[in-house]
Formats: sequence, C-alpha cells, structure tokens
Amino acid sequence: MLNTLKVAFNNIKGSGFRNLAIFLCVMGLSAFLLCTTLMIKGAERSLNVGIDRLGADILVVPTGAESRVETALLMGKPTTVWMDRSKMTEIAAIPGVEKVTPQVYLQSLYGASCCSVSEMFLMVYDPATDFVVTPWLIKTLGRPLQKGEVFGGCYIFVPPGMKSIQLFGSEVTLKGNLEATGTGLDQTMFMTKDTALMLAENSITSAEQPLQIPEEGISTVMVKVAPEADRHQVTLDILSRVVGVTPIESPNLFGVYRNQMNGLLWGFFAIMIVIWALAIFLIGLVFSMAANERRREIAVLRAVGATRAYAVKTILLEAALIAVGASVLGTFLAAQGMFIFKDMLAGSLGMPFLFPSWINLVGYAAGGVLLSLLTVSLAAFLPAIRITGYEPAMAMRE
Repeated sequence: MLNTLKVAFNNIKGSGFRNLAIFLCVMGLSAFLLCTTLMIKGAERSLNVGIDRLGADILVVPTGAESRVETALLMGKPTTVWMDRSKMTEIAAIPGVEKVTPQVYLQSLYGASCCSVSEMFLMVYDPATDFVVTPWLIKTLGRPLQKGEVFGGCYIFVPPGMKSIQLFGSEVTLKGNLEATGTGLDQTMFMTKDTALMLAENSITSAEQPLQIPEEGISTVMVKVAPEADRHQVTLDILSRVVGVTPIESPNLFGVYRNQMNGLLWGFFAIMIVIWALAIFLIGLVFSMAANERRREIAVLRAVGATRAYAVKTILLEAALIAVGASVLGTFLAAQGMFIFKDMLAGSLGMPFLFPSWINLVGYAAGGVLLSLLTVSLAAFLPAIRITGYEPAMAMRE
C-alpha cells in the first residue's frame, strides 16, 4: 500500500510556488479571523469586567454628563463632573435603595511618572459609606486604606528608585494594584477623602498647580438596590424624584460603546464573509490550474494500482497539510501582534480591550484552524474530483 502522507509531502515540495500562494492566502485568512475575534471578544470582555468591577446596581450622574462619565470610566479620559452632595441624601430616601456612596473624580494627571500610560485618572471614595472599592481592598490588602495610602489600577506603579509616589507635592504609598480590566480603571488611582484633602492642602504651597476639591461637591453616586426591590423601578423613581441627575442601570452602562462594538462586529463579519468567499474561489482556481499539470501524475498513480478514492484522498491531504501549517502560523503571528499592540489598538479604536485568557485564546485559534482547513478542503474538493475522473490511459496520452 502506498504511503499517502509521504506522497502528499512530496507533491507539496514539488509545487513550491503554487503551494506558497495557497499557504500565504490561508495564513492571511486565519490571521484576519483571529484578529477580528480577539477585538470583538476582547472589547466585550473588557466591558463586562469593568461593569462587574464597579460593583453598583445604578450609577447616578449629573444630567448631561452621562457620556463624559462613561468615557472617564471606560477610557480613563479626564472629565470635570460636579453635583451637590445633598443629591446623595435624596437618592438614599428613594424606596428600594439599600446603600449609596459618593465618588469624586479629580483632575487627571498627564505624563505622570507613576503611570505607564499618558493619563492617570484620580478617583476619591468615602470609606464610611463605600461598598464598591472596599471589597477589592479587603480581598487584596486585607484592610481599608489609611490616610496617605492609595490603590491603583494595573498601570499604576512606584517609579524606580523611589519608595512612594509624589502627587501635588505630597508623598503617598501605593498599597496594591487591581487586576487588568481593559478599561479606564486600569489607569485610575483610588484614594480616600482624607488623603485627597491632604493633597489639596499641601498642593497650595508645594505644587505648581493647586488641587481643588469643592467642599460639598461629588461627581457620581453609586447605588446598591435592595434584593427584594426592582432595579428598573428604582431607576425610574430616581429619575422622576431627584432633579438634575440621571440614573444609569449598570447593565445599560457604556451603551454607546456597546452599539459601536456591535457595529464593528457586523462590519467585520461582512468583511469576513467576503474574504472567505474570495479565498475559496482563489484557492480553488489555483488547484484547478494545477489539475491540468498533474493529469499524467495522477494517471501514473492510477496505473500502478491506486484507486480514484486514494488519489482524491492524497490531493485533499495535501490541501489539509498546507491549511493546518498556514493557519497555525497565521494565528500565532496574529496573537503575538495583538498582544504587543493591544494598547495602541484600543487607543486608536477608542474602545476598551482586554486580552483573553490563554484557554479562550487556544479555543479561538483552534476554531480558526478548523475554518481554514474547511476552506481549503472545499476549494480543493471539486478539482480533486475532476482530475481523478479521467481514465488513466487517456490522461497519459494527452
């Protein structure tokens, strides 16, 4: 019995230019497929992780500041949002509201030596009422923050050669970092109100630009709804009873970005279908052109005892070997490129991105390899049937 695998390898080596064209086509197809999948899934995962990390059922912001707050939380962009602290008392009185806590967004710092990206977002929370930041601290630090201590996203660090971080002329101690979310929380520094007031006081004499914190001003109110209450009804009650604020249910947070992500998804999906169809056509054309060159070769195989099924299997095995090799290389290069340039990609697209876990990455890559294998097999099947359909004697005379 003939060695099918050996014959397939020899045929691949014997048609270098043709097989190289197919190899590059499949490699590009698999790389584009993986990049598209990673972008969509990475943005979706980032949004979900960011919402979970916020830890509130409802986010209440000043009316008209919805998009600015979402941009600040999602991309870490600077924003100035203020409302009177009395709004928190009004919101707490709404039936179904279990807990409320304020957050204050301070001015962002540009080019900070303690942040690996260009902008650092400063967020102040109230430890007396907080139910958002404190659970992270208890889980990672084991206790709440004290005055002069800060906690940071994954991009926040202590500059080399220093024991603390310099902020507005004061020193603060970094007590830990959150896991990556792909959102603006990664470049956010969290601190208590006491620490923020200390920075503001010292900045008057020690900083180039004083840090100003309105005494009764807050940026947002985080709301936790009672288990037995209807979150949507509580949202409507806040909207109708508290003037000058807009409540956003956490599942509806980042709605604009979700719509953008869906638009990208369908756009990439349409492009993917077109590219896939073209790939099948071009690869099939290459195999068809090669069919005429291989009539005598297949006829010889048939003459020495190979069946038509064996000849078809040999051609499809050639196609499968090319497809697997090209798709594995394409997905590997695409994964490396996405990992290296993920921050640049997120910034250029204006949307968050969180690289998937290695388990998910392997699953996406395996799916790409299978699709590439299916593509090349479909493209090679009809030429394989046609080329093996000739009678050996007739094919050898032509």
